[in-house]
Amino acid sequence: MGAEAFVLRDPAAAELVAELGLGDSLVHPERASATIHAGGTTVALPRRTFLGVPAGAEAVRDVLSAEGVERVAAESSLPPLRLAQDEDASVGELLTERMGREVVDHLVEPLLAGVYAGRADLLGLRATMPALVTALNETGSLTAAANRLLPPPNAPGPPKPIFGALRGGMRVLVEELARRSAAEIRLTTTVRRLERHERRVHGTERPERAFHSTWRVEVGPRPEFLDADAVVLAVPPPAARRLLDDIAPEASAAYARVEVGSMAVVSMVMPEDVTLPEASGVLLAVGERHRDGTPFTAKAFTYTSRKWGGARTRLRASVGRVGEEQALRRDEDALLADVLADLAELSGVTAKPVAWTVTKWGGGLPQYGVGHAAAVADIERAVADVPGLAVAGATFRGVGIPACVRTATVAAERVAAHLVAG
Repeated sequence: MGAEAFVLRDPAAAELVAELGLGDSLVHPERASATIHAGGTTVALPRRTFLGVPAGAEAVRDVLSAEGVERVAAESSLPPLRLAQDEDASVGELLTERMGREVVDHLVEPLLAGVYAGRADLLGLRATMPALVTALNETGSLTAAANRLLPPPNAPGPPKPIFGALRGGMRVLVEELARRSAAEIRLTTTVRRLERHERRVHGTERPERAFHSTWRVEVGPRPEFLDADAVVLAVPPPAARRLLDDIAPEASAAYARVEVGSMAVVSMVMPEDVTLPEASGVLLAVGERHRDGTPFTAKAFTYTSRKWGGARTRLRASVGRVGEEQALRRDEDALLADVLADLAELSGVTAKPVAWTVTKWGGGLPQYGVGHAAAVADIERAVADVPGLAVAGATFRGVGIPACVRTATVAAERVAAHLVAG
């Protein structure tokens, strides 16, 4: 229903799994490869791309037209490109200028839509692909930068796994964290208001300890007040903006600069006699349509049992991009019917699921737009001036599990230091 795995390139999640003693539960995907449906056909997802940015023309011959391949081949001969330290660029606009629109629509946006539910033209290069920006500034070419970030094509030995997950799902990680913390956890509880109070501490000669901050958290629906010595906010930008409006107005204003996207996940268990394609899943390029001309509803399918194994035939569909929220307003039965029509055309599977569920994530995905890093810096600068307050979550340096683990670690260390200091 949510995140199914974490990338291993950033080791933060794998390190947390090891720290919790869950290493024996760590699993990697089966060897099935991903595919992409572009130009009306389904082909293997090119391997030598970095988030869809090709490392050379040969990598994308099966996905792009001859003209598109020529544009990619010519990119390295264009005038060198570098971004100044305070400069950012739209992913879609920059790649269109350097490589042509096909690369964006057939490769980059399908991959980024899976991460952010966003549009490539509205996403910032510096926030979504920081490693590519670093390599770009060293090479002056997008294809050369992508090539530098990928392992050598003929590297000896088996390829290293890209993703990791836990046997039993991500809930295993969450439940073990909850058990180890021994915290009181309240689910389905809305925080209505956050208040900060300062009281003078008598008998101290250190000015920085002359005042002690305390917090009051109002939760609903019936007003209830919780007192705390410190608070960590790990909530979507709109909620953080409201809660910090009086406490840290500059942080609130910076949160308001972060747009959010919505999506839905349709999870299905199919009859035992259904055979899914020999692939881990399929992404859909921008603008793809059924043979009758109607647009596809799903933006991607994950063939879960192909990717992760298991006795039952399982898959899930992802629905929703920024600007396509109307698809998420359909009732669940209509959404399932549209997704099953997509599945039938893409895979030939026409069976109905024996069990299914729709999970809608309204406003759950921050959009890393042009200038996102500046907004993050402004939030962190303003929060640093408020003792006993920390922020974490998908808003900051990545929406994936490892990035969220890193922001959570920083927040925990900040709160711990505050409590120790008294």
